[in-house]
Amino acid sequence: MSAADEGTTRTGGPRRRAVSPDRRTRQPTEVRRRLILEAAVPLVLEHGVGGVGLRDIARAAAVSVGTVTYHFGGIGEIIGEAVSIEIDAYYRPLGERMLSAPSAVDGLDVLVEGVFSTETDQHWRLWFESWAADAVRAPDTLQRRRYEDWSDRIAELVERGRASGEFLCDDVAETTVRFSALVDGLALRRLRGAPPLSIDQARAHLRRFLASELALETTP
Repeated sequence: MSAADEGTTRTGGPRRRAVSPDRRTRQPTEVRRRLILEAAVPLVLEHGVGGVGLRDIARAAAVSVGTVTYHFGGIGEIIGEAVSIEIDAYYRPLGERMLSAPSAVDGLDVLVEGVFSTETDQHWRLWFESWAADAVRAPDTLQRRRYEDWSDRIAELVERGRASGEFLCDDVAETTVRFSALVDGLALRRLRGAPPLSIDQARAHLRRFLASELALETTP
């Protein structure tokens, strides 16, 4: 009897049989989507929103272009969700750190140092590029909601300081809006580099604003 008849290879090992399609293990749709998005994030950070295509993402995720287009309607949808993932990774831990600080004033210091650091330039570049890329499309509901959630965390910190007597603030919502607008403006100026704006200078602007807005006796 031959090795083939015995179900073994010439080397004596068991013969590998093709797995029938109905028995193949397929990853759930949400897992495949997440893998594709996680592959897209570093590409967008490195090359910018306009420098990444479907083939690049498929190659990085080790899947076919067809798999990518099966799970996503196009590059715009992928970029939008990838940006949301990066935003989560940036804002969520920062919000947790500032709200768990020993005092509201300490939380302000965590906030100011967190929004401008050597690690955040890529975040801001991705954030502004995604805004520019989406200018002709309807607003991204997911990104807008996460931006609003971040504003809520800032308002929570200000409310904490007001309740503890550390801050004086007549309108928490308005203070939050002005702070967020200042951060966005400083970030854009820093990325453009015209005129140059260092991390220390950006932080100093924020501290002066907060000291004035919250009637702090000393800057945080």
